[in-house]
Amino acid sequence: MTPGPDDRRLPRDSVPTWLCTSGFSLSLGMASVAMPLLALRAGYSGTEIGVYTALSAVAQLCTRLVMGPAMRLLPDRDFVVLAALLLAVSSGLAAVSALPIWFGLAQLLQGIARAFFWTGSQTHAVRVSDSSVRGLTALNLSSTAGLLGGPVLAGFLTEASPGRALLCAALIATVVMWPARRLTRLPVFEQLEDRRPGLIWTRPGVDAGCWAGVTAGAWRGLLSSYIPVVLTHAGQGPSMVGGLVSVANAASLAGTGLAGRVPERWMSRSFGLGVLATGLSIAAFAPLAATALAAGAALAVSGIGAGVLQTVGPAVASDAVHPEERGDAIAAAGTFRAASLFLVPLGVAGLLAVVPLVPALMLTGVLAATPAGYTPRLRRHLGGR
Repeated sequence: MTPGPDDRRLPRDSVPTWLCTSGFSLSLGMASVAMPLLALRAGYSGTEIGVYTALSAVAQLCTRLVMGPAMRLLPDRDFVVLAALLLAVSSGLAAVSALPIWFGLAQLLQGIARAFFWTGSQTHAVRVSDSSVRGLTALNLSSTAGLLGGPVLAGFLTEASPGRALLCAALIATVVMWPARRLTRLPVFEQLEDRRPGLIWTRPGVDAGCWAGVTAGAWRGLLSSYIPVVLTHAGQGPSMVGGLVSVANAASLAGTGLAGRVPERWMSRSFGLGVLATGLSIAAFAPLAATALAAGAALAVSGIGAGVLQTVGPAVASDAVHPEERGDAIAAAGTFRAASLFLVPLGVAGLLAVVPLVPALMLTGVLAATPAGYTPRLRRHLGGR
């Protein structure tokens, strides 16, 4: 059986967890800005960029689908190590060549790296903490802190060459493998003989985590694809693009910290407000992109909402199942997030065939806010909380 919460593991894991999570997110934040800008300079259209971003999300989605069973074969720590390696290779490939075959392969590897890292690290954080929300809050704070510097550094380096930013991202991801190897090696999950029938994502609580993942995934998918493109088309330079993306990530950091302080009786309320703030602020951002201050304000509100959702969602899902099923529950919530990462950029790419980019992004933001209608059902499940 998986051991129960053991606070004695926390001091040992706190430093390597912070190092590998902040380092991985720093590298990923750089790649998320540098890759679309590299594609723009290489002559890719907005539709093509959306398709390549969706390709990365497909890889993440397919990988997430098998992460639950995979964590019965390998420890969660090993997936964190593999994620750093794959991210390094992905950024290195894109830096070497922007040809479609290499750019596409880089996006595929980045998607797999995302799935390995976030499922493995979130599961590890829940297992070594006495509280799912606190464990995930600490993890998300360190990850968002890394994302703050990544876009700014990428924007600065991209002034000279997007390839330089990607090479730097590859180097950082390589270094991350060292602290990842120093995480506590927990036993793999056991297969329950009396496992409840049916799909795990349909269970009360787990389904809420999945809905939270849908909206948070839409936000992250747009931030990694069309939000930099909209800002560039609105006349913002690379440094300003990087700075505004960092504003969104900083707000996500604030939202994550806020989620850790939300009383349990406000859990469903935080879910509903987080969904509305994320989706509607994305819709408001699109027509404001030419004005840096207004665009930054809209991105900040959306980031706060996404930060709340990316903490509350997996925590609710993991607490709703048996300890040996926590990996499956977190993987399920992550799968819905990955599906959103895939469908949202692809959907925007399809909308661009009939409407301009700004209206397409506005419509997408409104749709991302619709899961707020699930709030009453979640409140009933939590007993009015």
